[in-house]
Amino acid sequence: MTEKVERTEEEWRKQLTPEQFAVLRQAGTERAFTGKYDKNYDPGEYTCAGCGAKLFDNDAKYNSGCGWPAFTKPAEGEAVTEHRDVSHGMIRTEVVCSKCDGHLGHVFPDGPRDQGGLRYCINSAALNFTPEAD
Repeated sequence: MTEKVERTEEEWRKQLTPEQFAVLRQAGTERAFTGKYDKNYDPGEYTCAGCGAKLFDNDAKYNSGCGWPAFTKPAEGEAVTEHRDVSHGMIRTEVVCSKCDGHLGHVFPDGPRDQGGLRYCINSAALNFTPEAD
């Protein structure tokens, strides 16, 4: 089991930018096609902007055209947790960081069939990217 990171709302507000706080702590969503990692395909890994936990490898990233970074699967282990989300009059599956419970985005069953059929649609504001070392 991943050791949980717990902070007060005030501590999260001090650590995160206003956009990161709105996404990670209030389950917000950045506008489509505005996130800094939507079109990033450089080798490396994506970590949680809240706690630094490894979430996704770049080799699982693909261009879904949805306007947010899309991945076919999370990183190995217990990187993410999924919850039923019935907000906004829809039934979806929310994806959160397993370590800090930060909202990342949602997972949909419309990903590439040859790679498992899932599309993890993730907010750039919830992520940090570390390029692969040369």
